Amino acid sequence: MRAKNGQPLPKLATGIEGFDELSRGGLPRHRTSLLIGGPGAGKTVFALQCLVNAARQQRVPGIFVAFEESSRQIMANGATFNWGLASLVPKKLFFLDAHLSPTLVKAGDFDLAGMLAMLAAKKKEMGAQWIVFDGIDVLVTLLQDPVAEMQEIYRIRDWLADNALTAIVTAKIENHTSAVHYGFLQFMADCVVRFERRHEDRVAAQTIQITKYRGSSYAACEFPVSFGPSGIEVGAAEAAEIEHRASSGRVTAGFERLDAMLGGGVFRGSSTLITGVPGTSKTTLAGMFAEAACRRGERALFVSFDEAAEQIVRNLSSVGIQLRPHVKSGLLRIYSARTGGTSAEEHLLKLRSLIREHQPRCLVIDPLTAIAKAGTLGAARSVANRLIYMVKDEGITLVVTALSETDEPQTESTDLQVSTIADTWIHLSYLVRSGERNRALTIIKSRGTWHSNQVRELVLSKSGATLTDVYTAGGEVLMGTLRWEKEVEETSRTTRRRAEFNQKRRELQFAETNLSAQIKALQADLERQRAELALYSGENEVRNVSSSERENELRRRRNSGPEDRPLRKAAK
Repeated sequence: MRAKNGQPLPKLATGIEGFDELSRGGLPRHRTSLLIGGPGAGKTVFALQCLVNAARQQRVPGIFVAFEESSRQIMANGATFNWGLASLVPKKLFFLDAHLSPTLVKAGDFDLAGMLAMLAAKKKEMGAQWIVFDGIDVLVTLLQDPVAEMQEIYRIRDWLADNALTAIVTAKIENHTSAVHYGFLQFMADCVVRFERRHEDRVAAQTIQITKYRGSSYAACEFPVSFGPSGIEVGAAEAAEIEHRASSGRVTAGFERLDAMLGGGVFRGSSTLITGVPGTSKTTLAGMFAEAACRRGERALFVSFDEAAEQIVRNLSSVGIQLRPHVKSGLLRIYSARTGGTSAEEHLLKLRSLIREHQPRCLVIDPLTAIAKAGTLGAARSVANRLIYMVKDEGITLVVTALSETDEPQTESTDLQVSTIADTWIHLSYLVRSGERNRALTIIKSRGTWHSNQVRELVLSKSGATLTDVYTAGGEVLMGTLRWEKEVEETSRTTRRRAEFNQKRRELQFAETNLSAQIKALQADLERQRAELALYSGENEVRNVSSSERENELRRRRNSGPEDRPLRKAAK
């Protein structure tokens, strides 16, 4: 929204993460903002943090006027944050104790004019641009005169306008409503921010809401508030448009056979969800992913809820996953936290801090569903979604595990409802048959890549985890002992068939040899008979020739006469 002259409303950034996003730039410049809420809701911390950020980041001085607590108490409380508050006093921050004496107020001798004059001089001396009136409700409560209340409050408003200061005024409310004595403050202020602290399922939940902002648009919903080392952080709404970078590069999901099922691994910067009931090896797969990242020389962060780091290292070493060397080298950091009594927002704040400190390229959270143990499920779902989007914005490859309450395939789901935004979903389950429990792995989805639809048996050993080849019998996938028995049966059957085949082959070879010998003997006998026949034929022909010659000779001799005798020549 723009001001009436068509120009954007001038604002000053608070430097408080999340708040500047939902307020569209911070608090109105040279105007008054009212912070209201119950005790411990964070009003004073918010106001002081605005001054500290202005002094440290923009080098702009500020003034803090305390009507309720002493400046010594406020500085002691502020020293618990990493602001370096003491170094800013007094050149960049000036604290004024404005404790009111009930006796003085009731005697009618109270007047803010003197204090405001002194503040004006201090503002000019320091060049201050920010001022905080903390606990203004103490003033209006002690006056006990509606006319005097209005007079002093409007005196402050006019003084702020004359001195061109960006002001923050804090006031307490009870039972979610403003007190009748100073309800007019909300009408006077240009921006009203409500802080609330309540208990949800025995866990304190703190929220912030902008209920009024003149001349500007803003996010009007309630947003969670967390307190960390740097002060207040606001879980601001995510941008309506999703602009995550999509990488085509891949990294291993932990081991080769799983990568093959995923078409070559998972995309860098993507999120992978591993679900399953207890004992299905979710942590094992997550540990293999973290170990693979460290072997590539990449920094990794392993976040474990409700299990100590040493226990994780020991347990994973039993299946060949060695994390200790990477912890010692500094590539891997393992953070373990209890979930009971800590809100999901506080967990998110801690995880954000860890990511900033370690700068990981790969992140494991095991299990993400643990953050739903404390507080409402709705708050945990919000945190889980914001966490995944935050990690993807940073380009970190994420693997999270989630506990399933049932092992029924038809009820595959997650309580935190993150399965819809995860890029890859791997589900682990048990197959119980014939008195044996076996682990099975299936890929429910993997966006942007081909992936296997087969259910594979996950086997753990001292050398690590592996996936067996799919083994079917009669259209059914067999695992564990049933598979072993079937394989032994098939091996025995194959051995028996091979022996039978060898026996048949030997019998055939013997028959072939015997038949060949018989053929050779017959051939030899045939050749002998042929030889005998040839010999007989020759002798018979000779015999026939001789007989014919004898007959001719005999005929010639018997029938020969003088004329047949040859003539002899006369002797000379």
